[in-house]
Amino acid sequence: MATFFEFEADFVTSLRCIPMQVRYKLDTCGIKLKLSDWLQMTKDEREALLELPCTIQTEIEAYREYLQQLILEKTGTPVGQLPVDAYPAWMDSSTVPVTILEKAQELGVNLSLEQWVGLTPLQRFALIKLSRPSHENKNFPNAIAEFHLL
Repeated sequence: MATFFEFEADFVTSLRCIPMQVRYKLDTCGIKLKLSDWLQMTKDEREALLELPCTIQTEIEAYREYLQQLILEKTGTPVGQLPVDAYPAWMDSSTVPVTILEKAQELGVNLSLEQWVGLTPLQRFALIKLSRPSHENKNFPNAIAEFHLL
């Protein structure tokens, strides 16, 4: 079942943006998906990418192959590849990434290790993505509130 965050509510119905759950799967399988490629898919194809499992190695490989084929069919060009981190930060509950600590402090929030441990990997992933300097960060405060970190 698809998991959406409240801060994604403005586009969940239409799926006009790539939801965090799909972005999580993209990082897991090593695919860089452009928004323009996402928008070329039908709503059913986008929903399939939400629902398809991508946890164990066989699922990850199947997800990658499905998405590679889908993008090739839609755009005529191969999908971009990303390096897959064997130990991604969102799976590490022993350390809060510095970027998140700094971004939280900008909001006057002191994020504790105990709070970090209490988050799901998908919530940690979202905070990592939303705290990156290259991201517009408008949803970071919303995620902090939604995850009860205030």
